[in-house]
Amino acid sequence: MTRLSVNINKVATIRNARGGNNPNVVAVAKDCELFGAQGITVHPRPDERHITYQDALDLAAVVKTEYNIEGYPDARFLDIISKTQPAQATLVPDGPDVITSNSGWDTKVNFEFLKETILELKRTGCRVSLFIDPNNEKIEKAAEAGADRIELYTEPYAQQFEKDKVRAVAPYVKAATFASEIGLEVNAGHDLDLKNLNYFVKQVPNLKEVSIGHALVCDALYYGLENTIQMYLKEVGFY
Repeated sequence: MTRLSVNINKVATIRNARGGNNPNVVAVAKDCELFGAQGITVHPRPDERHITYQDALDLAAVVKTEYNIEGYPDARFLDIISKTQPAQATLVPDGPDVITSNSGWDTKVNFEFLKETILELKRTGCRVSLFIDPNNEKIEKAAEAGADRIELYTEPYAQQFEKDKVRAVAPYVKAATFASEIGLEVNAGHDLDLKNLNYFVKQVPNLKEVSIGHALVCDALYYGLENTIQMYLKEVGFY
């Protein structure tokens, strides 16, 4: 079964727009788990435009499912991982000026950096996943660098889904199949939503986890958070 990890960055964005602590991201994370989410994902960027350093620490004390912290592996990120010891660290290649993750790692160019970083992260006991495009050559280098998982970057799939869903998903089927053959587990995320999620989950083999934030929070404005999480769980096959 594919597990649903809820990315709560956008909840923190709403809070930060007014200051104070409304909505309370810790309370929302606990509610997401209560409503059925099997994981909580955050991306604490250096400018703290959504999840803050303190949020990452506070959430570590309350998340009872699987805590996934994603980000660019600079000194600050490594410090957060060391202090929180999440179940999973997902490394993304984007710098602090990028609005949202928009490409996967070039694992060939960054091979030595990633290899050293992954080794350091594994000393904390967490699983390491690399955000990556559906490219077998790059996926192979991710395995060589020591990654446990990859997270397939799915924005291109989402953009093409309405035009030709078979063609849109084909590279991901190929990539996930290859990753499994070489011993990597597979996650996916970015622009997955209630329209395109179920087809992706059904077509892509051995998919362990999807991380969904923006679309899920937007849907929650209409359907409510509890109902929305149930809707997403249905799309990944839990109901």
